[in-house]
Amino acid sequence: MIYFIVYLFLEVLLSVNISSYIGGLWTFFEILLSAFIGIYILVNFKESLRENLTAVSYNCIDLQEFQSLNLFTLIGAVFLIIPGFLTDILGVLMQFSVFTTMFVNRYQMHKTNSCRKEDQEFNSYNSHITKESDVIDVEIISDNSTK
Repeated sequence: MIYFIVYLFLEVLLSVNISSYIGGLWTFFEILLSAFIGIYILVNFKESLRENLTAVSYNCIDLQEFQSLNLFTLIGAVFLIIPGFLTDILGVLMQFSVFTTMFVNRYQMHKTNSCRKEDQEFNSYNSHITKESDVIDVEIISDNSTK
């Protein structure tokens, strides 16, 4: 309950300050624009879901991160639909996977698995080189010279 009161206080304070600076008409357009963006994100949520499924299949993220990232995308879209500047800022930040991943993995170590195919090929090449580093390369020179 106390968090809601703090949020409401910050939302009103921020909205009044920004509205007085940009004016009522631009505030109205910002509310409409952010609502349309939130609805657009909800309609096209399948693209974000597909990207996250690809990341899970390449072992870049685990299932808990997958659920959290999709949840943050949905909550961010709802925040964009709700009128207010603080909710719009939070909604936009939740749409970027960088911020949501940082929030989900606050102090957790990153996985050693690579997320891109180029990195996976590079790692397999490096492991191939380290396996061959134990091999001694020898050149055999014969004493028999043919003239």
